[in-house]
Amino acid sequence: MARSCLAIILAAGESTRMNASRSKVLFPVGNLPMISHVISAAKAAGVGSVALVVGRDAEAVEAASRDVTDNLSVWEQKERLGTAHAALTAAQAIEEGYDDILVIFGDTPLVRSETLMQSRQMLADGADVAVIGFRTDKPHGYGRLIEENGELVAIREERDATDEERKIEFCNGGLMAINGHKALEMLRAIGNENAKLEYYLTDIVGIARDKGGRAVAVEASNRELIGINNRAELAEVEQLWQWDRRVDMMKSGVTMVAPETVFVSHDTMIEADVTIEPNVIIGPGVTIRSGAVIKGFSHLEGTTIGSDCTVGPFARLRPGADLQSGSKVGNFCEVKNATVGEGAKVNHLTYIGDASIGAKSNIGAGTITCNYDGVNKHFTQIGTEVFVGSNSSLVAPVAIGDHSYIASGSVITRDVPSQALAFGRARQENKEGVAEKIRARNHAIKADSGKPKK
Repeated sequence: MARSCLAIILAAGESTRMNASRSKVLFPVGNLPMISHVISAAKAAGVGSVALVVGRDAEAVEAASRDVTDNLSVWEQKERLGTAHAALTAAQAIEEGYDDILVIFGDTPLVRSETLMQSRQMLADGADVAVIGFRTDKPHGYGRLIEENGELVAIREERDATDEERKIEFCNGGLMAINGHKALEMLRAIGNENAKLEYYLTDIVGIARDKGGRAVAVEASNRELIGINNRAELAEVEQLWQWDRRVDMMKSGVTMVAPETVFVSHDTMIEADVTIEPNVIIGPGVTIRSGAVIKGFSHLEGTTIGSDCTVGPFARLRPGADLQSGSKVGNFCEVKNATVGEGAKVNHLTYIGDASIGAKSNIGAGTITCNYDGVNKHFTQIGTEVFVGSNSSLVAPVAIGDHSYIASGSVITRDVPSQALAFGRARQENKEGVAEKIRARNHAIKADSGKPKK
């Protein structure tokens, strides 16, 4: 759309019903602050500039918003005098001149860019105001959208509606598009002659019509207009958002054995022919390539999983984990800031941190890269086709050459050359007959422990 557009994002509420130490618009949905979801939808609808109206936690709300847009101005609403008053807080931004103005609440993270685009199209077709509404068979408490001959003539609050008007199931969603060239004039004409002495944005419909303009309604799904006021509603929105993402992924070729138990993030990238078993949590920054299998109860974040890899069950991949094609990280293993080379295996009860494992190497059960000395992290380099025996400790910094062999139970503190066999353990000694004496002693101690003390 060639028309210019400003989005005014209202995010100045006190969030009292969240009972939280931060603004509600900072709470995440899909591991992204809800304010960021709203701004992303606005950008996808062709918004060029964002005017952010803030109150509580202004700096943090601004920072979260700047993560998704650069063209941002911030306006503080010092008094809470209604939605129209909040929109007018950004009057200077409106004065810069835009064809379209979108007014959006910062706590509606499910709003779709297609709906915002539709409201803008109504302005392009000649309307001065386009109110976004939804239909419900339980309209009690919502403002009703009163239409005549295809135009919106009023938004009637529940307490002011007639019996017939209360039967209307088309309700106000709060979001709207306004003719940018008339927006200031109409907003400034809104009065506060009501019980709360507040300036209500909904009054703009009557004002537009009084000035000879047209107002229309745009219908959206009720789910995308859900506003979050408490943590129960936050959980509801998270559930809806997660299900939408799962469905999109499954339609694109991802298999989810029990999709309701899989949780993804806003930036999760999963290619076709990936299989995800039950109870998998995918945090931010995860890419999974085709053919990979993520087994149950695994937790992934900040990681890249190559094609045909196998992860889990009960695996944890932390930021910086890079699994190359055909590699495997098995049950009860943890990988952090490390590359697992093509075809390499880290199968059981193992920690790999700050390391690189070469192609086709095998890391035995219970192996640990000892990367932390209490102050600094150190790197472990493991070459190609290395066999590391079970219960080995690799004390970084250390390098293990290609095709080498680490004996089980070793503590490796020095570099190992290629093709070498490394032992790092004490020599075994067998004491004949001593086991019987130790067993008798232990039984005596146990029997003595049960006697009363004198």
